[in-house]
Amino acid sequence: MAKGKRTYMSCISTESSIMGYITNVQKKNFAAGEKLELRKYDKKLRKHVVFKLKETKH
Repeated sequence: MAKGKRTYMSCISTESSIMGYITNVQKKNFAAGEKLELRKYDKKLRKHVVFKLKETKH
């Protein structure tokens, strides 16, 4: 079976270091070693913080 064009990424909070979200992204949109940062709601801190994406196995 062929590999898909999308990969699963987990969003890890920079302030509370919890994994809050899992999303999938297209591989071709990321350069090698590039880190994507998203601003999302942290349930533990109850405020919006920066989340970094890290590749996960799903």
